[in-house]
Amino acid sequence: MNISQQFAPPFKLVGSFFISAMIIFFISILLLFNFDINMIHTQNSLVLSWVHLYLLGFVMMSIFASMAQLLPVVLEVEHFSIDLYYVVNPLLFIGTTIIFIGFYKYPMVLSYGGVVVFISFFIFLLESFLTIKKVKKLNFLSSTVLVANIFLFLGLVVAIILSFVYSGVLFLNIKALMLSHIYLVFVGYLGITIISMSYILIPMFWLSHSFNNIYLKIAFYKISFGVVLVVFSQIFDLYIFEYLGYFEVLIGFIFFIYQLYLIFKTKVRKQKDIYYRYIVFSITNFIIALVLVCFYFVLSNDYLLFVAGFIFLLGFLTPIITAHLYKIIPFLVWFHRFSSLVGKQKVPMLADMVPVKSSDFGFVFYLLGFVLSLIAFIFTSDILFKSAVSFLFVGASFIVKDVFYIINFKG
Repeated sequence: MNISQQFAPPFKLVGSFFISAMIIFFISILLLFNFDINMIHTQNSLVLSWVHLYLLGFVMMSIFASMAQLLPVVLEVEHFSIDLYYVVNPLLFIGTTIIFIGFYKYPMVLSYGGVVVFISFFIFLLESFLTIKKVKKLNFLSSTVLVANIFLFLGLVVAIILSFVYSGVLFLNIKALMLSHIYLVFVGYLGITIISMSYILIPMFWLSHSFNNIYLKIAFYKISFGVVLVVFSQIFDLYIFEYLGYFEVLIGFIFFIYQLYLIFKTKVRKQKDIYYRYIVFSITNFIIALVLVCFYFVLSNDYLLFVAGFIFLLGFLTPIITAHLYKIIPFLVWFHRFSSLVGKQKVPMLADMVPVKSSDFGFVFYLLGFVLSLIAFIFTSDILFKSAVSFLFVGASFIVKDVFYIINFKG
């Protein structure tokens, strides 16, 4: 990656996002003890509050921090105004907290939390669009960033409307709005962002070369078209387009998985480090989640959809984000603290900044907790699920500890 000093944002800015993300990640795992998988259908408010806390506070915070660093790399231009990110973090943290409280206990405050989150996201999107505007000619990767951000903006508009519906201010079709929101934000923004960033980062960290990227492009077009079809179907009640959209998205993700397989085949780095293990773990779970979603459409079993969602969030998103935290944060800390000392004094290697044994413990405990949770879902055993969460909590504790260790690394 070509990252010049002038393009790199201040570490205190990026670091603040990672700190907020880790705090909310730790709280999110702790809150899993409140779930009873035998009564999950009666815990809708708890599920919604937890999902929004996890996605807004952990996933989006991590992505925004990464985009602050990677956007200039992808677009090959400077940020329009990196200082705008200083406002995004506190607003997103406050808005996420209000939304969590709103879904969990006080629906009346949902609209307030929604407005605060909307403002934080709008500032992020405004800065991103103005940065994209500086690009003289869009290439494929910059096009994926543009399309993903357009989906995020539309998803935010739908989210604001939804918050007023849940608050009792508006009376609209909640199911149609919810499905549109999910596909615009989860599939449209998150899906395309993960695809484009994975295309940059995974080959870089695995030292993969000379692979055909046509399948990534097909995945991007299929997923984008699928999202448009699903949203279009909800607006005009044309449900044949809804299922066509589902099919397009599924085919798009299959092409994405095949692209990752090609990247894996051409990788030069043979070391199976913590990054490698988390990536393989996450992609395996992503495939399992897709299979379960397919079974859901055949069997119409809501429990399958819930388990697929659990696998997608905690089996795919958490590991793939964690994998990149173990790579991105050491680089940012090294770049900030030690790059100017090269040639003047001995500086640590990037590998020296990652606590190997601690990261291994975190991975093993998280893996055990996740596998136990799947067994708990199979047997609908809440006692086993609580045991699984205990392992997940220990694994998450190691991850959070490692991130703070790397952020505070002085050499």
